[in-house]
Amino acid sequence: MPVPARRLPSWVWVTGLTAGAVAAVVVLTVQADRGPHPTATAARPSASANPRPSASKSARPTAVPGDSGTGRRVVYSLGQKRVWLVDASDVSRRSFAVWPGTVGPDPGSYTISQRTEATTGSDGVEIEHILYFAAKSGRSIAFSNAVDGSSPPPASGIQTSGIRMNKADGSALWTFGETGTTVVVVR
Repeated sequence: MPVPARRLPSWVWVTGLTAGAVAAVVVLTVQADRGPHPTATAARPSASANPRPSASKSARPTAVPGDSGTGRRVVYSLGQKRVWLVDASDVSRRSFAVWPGTVGPDPGSYTISQRTEATTGSDGVEIEHILYFAAKSGRSIAFSNAVDGSSPPPASGIQTSGIRMNKADGSALWTFGETGTTVVVVR
């Protein structure tokens, strides 16, 4: 005569499922903190409501400013309105033009203090890949790109502190600029 199978109490099942769900959320959170997966970014359509060709990598990249320090860093030139992603061996891996807001950082050395995947900018535009690194005049200063890939319209009486770039450059900076990465601002 077969022995009847013993059933597990429902609390054992609930505990197991809850632990599995928490583990899945932790794994997804760690992956999200590392930035977008390269194929996911490439698969997204890129709409350009107001493209600017000068914002992409230039055919003839300019040299990294000499007064920008050494080591792995993001260099932002106020005068050239340009960013360089510089690796640990002091080689520029990417350089691109940006569109600064009306409030900019002072020259100096900063670190990326916070990363935010997406939000709405002070100008009402949906933005992504936000990397905060400075503050001035009560405004947080950050790099970002518009979700739709557009360039910002000229400021109309409001103070903006976002430093915008095109979508591809925003993705590259998001991947490069981890929390704690040095940002050097030069004139």
